[in-house]
Amino acid sequence: MIKRTLFFGNPAYLSTKNEQLVVNFPEEGKAEVNIPIEDLGYVVLENLQITITNGLLMKLVQNKTAVITCDKQHLPCSLLQPLVGHTEQTERMRHQLNASLPLKKNLWQQTIEAKIENQANHLLKREKNALKLKRWAKEVKSGDTGNHEAIAAAHYFQSLFENVENFSRNQKGIPPNNLLNYGYAILRAVTARALISSGMLPSVGIFHKNKYNAFCLADDIMEPYRIYVDSLVYDLVETGGNISDLTTNLKTELLSVPAMDVLLDGKWSPLMTAMSRTTNSLYECFSGESRKILYPEFN
Repeated sequence: MIKRTLFFGNPAYLSTKNEQLVVNFPEEGKAEVNIPIEDLGYVVLENLQITITNGLLMKLVQNKTAVITCDKQHLPCSLLQPLVGHTEQTERMRHQLNASLPLKKNLWQQTIEAKIENQANHLLKREKNALKLKRWAKEVKSGDTGNHEAIAAAHYFQSLFENVENFSRNQKGIPPNNLLNYGYAILRAVTARALISSGMLPSVGIFHKNKYNAFCLADDIMEPYRIYVDSLVYDLVETGGNISDLTTNLKTELLSVPAMDVLLDGKWSPLMTAMSRTTNSLYECFSGESRKILYPEFN
């Protein structure tokens, strides 16, 4: 079953009763809303005047619902997840922490190959030249010592948004960077949720190692999935509408990322489901059961 994503952009009082999320609005005339907690995968809290009870937080965490809070710039800034995400968590974390350097370099090679291949396929879908990306995907070595990820990314974004004047991929850059930032933040939460559910530490990466980053592994594993955010943002840009501000309508579109259709290992499924299969395959690599991570194929 596809889990629902709820977005709260207005003041609200959130509580629980009979295994339901109960929503009450301060404004007069709005009826109480009840939603089954078991149906929820993600709850995004944006408005600073939202009140949520501890009883509801407890039930959401027990349901493995990711609770995402936003900062004053309306961007996701935190993620609430359970302390225990898997019954074999301790053993799984031990395998992750004991992973050898050659294994991690090989896993990073697979990750970047999949990412660049997906970028190439996206350009082809948009009837753009992808010859360089196709070649670079085949040239990635263990640990990506040639830094093909950065080289490919610069070329990819320049080609993808060639009609957007002065565009370059930069977190603080001109639109549609704002849309990409928001979409990637949602994707990061999806990845972290899947990693925790698979019994791993999202802070211990295979490539990213920033000591100030609590989501290094999530940032690693989400790389080949970024393409789905890129595709959605490209479609929003092509509509010709105003994208300078992150309106509620734009956020609603970007919050559909977890439910996007993804082809993984020959099977179609929602992105959030595919991500769980990817993180489970990652654990099997850490435990020695497999040598290959399952990543999506964009088409």
